[in-house]
Amino acid sequence: MREYLLCLLAAAAITYLLAPSVRAVAIHFGAVAEIRDRDVHSDVTPRWGGLAMLGGLLVAVTLASQLPLMSTIFHDHRQIRAVLMAAGVIVLLGVIDDRVGLDAPTKLVGQILAAGTLAMQDVTLVWLPIHGTFILDPMTSLLLTVLVVLVSINAVNMVDGLDGLAATIVGVGSIAFFAYSYFLSVTNGYQRAALATLISASLVGMCAGFIPHNWHKARLFMGDTGSMLIGLLMAASSILLTGQVDPGGLTSGELLPAFLPIVLPLSILAIPLLDLGLAVIRRTRKGRSPFAPDKEHLHHRLLDLGHGQERAVLIMGAFTALIAFSVVSTAFLPMLASLLGFLVGALALAVWVLNPSRERLAS
Repeated sequence: MREYLLCLLAAAAITYLLAPSVRAVAIHFGAVAEIRDRDVHSDVTPRWGGLAMLGGLLVAVTLASQLPLMSTIFHDHRQIRAVLMAAGVIVLLGVIDDRVGLDAPTKLVGQILAAGTLAMQDVTLVWLPIHGTFILDPMTSLLLTVLVVLVSINAVNMVDGLDGLAATIVGVGSIAFFAYSYFLSVTNGYQRAALATLISASLVGMCAGFIPHNWHKARLFMGDTGSMLIGLLMAASSILLTGQVDPGGLTSGELLPAFLPIVLPLSILAIPLLDLGLAVIRRTRKGRSPFAPDKEHLHHRLLDLGHGQERAVLIMGAFTALIAFSVVSTAFLPMLASLLGFLVGALALAVWVLNPSRERLAS
């Protein structure tokens, strides 16, 4: 645990320290977010914050390679090389997009390339807990892995609509994933030094180090450079975690812990995925393209209710934490206790949502 926490702190410190320099470089090269009708921010703000986050990841991984326990992860370089290569591809794509603005098909091709970089180097979903255990054939494994990565990348990219929102949701969700991944290893006797756990710890640090620069009013945006990077890393950690479990050694009573690595990332992305689904329904009902932008996302609705930006981010982060930790708790607590805790938390958050701050309403 101590080595994971050291890597987490290193990722946070490097991300935080690199952000001012990245901001200056982004301004110099004109990688800035102009103000559009659907945007919430009121000032031109530099992007490329994902470069600072990438720096945090690289330092965390380098540090891990020198630590006694964590260094065992690097005995087989294929998977860590695949993750870093895919991260490099997605960051390069984001850097270009944040500067010149790529069209959707071009971005999709780049995302598929990054996802394929993972899938072609053994970072793949090889089985699913369906009717016991269902082993995937190579082509299905490849296609499903690419699909999971694409969904994760674009869900995080879409939710990045308020200062600090994407970093908060992914950071909180990664804490839940880290806790589950680590304690799964402890309780089941797996190798405690695991790449999935290292990536989730690094994600927590990267988001924590970036939030001070991205909180309202943001001085730096992560841009597509950052949102696509952390989306890819979320997908990679969940795929790697499924690979830690031997499906041949599972009984029917042990399938829930094995299934959670697939369910947990979905729970972390529940808010973005719900927002995406509502947007598609809303726009198609109006006869518009599902990809047409508007100002009716969940965070816009919270602002319309009278919540400020900071409060809206905290609400959405709290919902993410409630869902993610409720899912994690099912592996360690009776299902009824987890469900009761979720319902109590959901009720409390509903009261919070329906009672915006008086200061905001007065303004």
